[in-house]
Amino acid sequence: MTRRFALFAALLLISGCASRAVYSSPDVGMVELEPLLSAEVRADSLVIRVLSRGCTTKADMAFFVERAGSRASVAFGRKRVETCDGQPAPLEIVFSYSELGLKPGQSVAIVNPLSTSAS
Repeated sequence: MTRRFALFAALLLISGCASRAVYSSPDVGMVELEPLLSAEVRADSLVIRVLSRGCTTKADMAFFVERAGSRASVAFGRKRVETCDGQPAPLEIVFSYSELGLKPGQSVAIVNPLSTSAS
């Protein structure tokens, strides 16, 4: 293997890693994260907005929670790729703190990337 090829391979690897947000969970390994249009932390729930073509439901979303002391990190991903042919539109999904295994008012970080499109 030449130095040029090794450098090219390293650049491809780095650029591939930089283009996707992944979350490491001890239970499920590495998971690609869903780009969020917005996220809101409320007193008793987390609200996320994602792009949907019309067939995404709350049941289609998975979440992962990691705790470090009194702080929790939460990540959201789709269980399966959406295959509808509708026009993309924002969809608001609410997860209660109890669903996520969190205490009301607990400090929370949402680790998903924010996006204006489904790219």
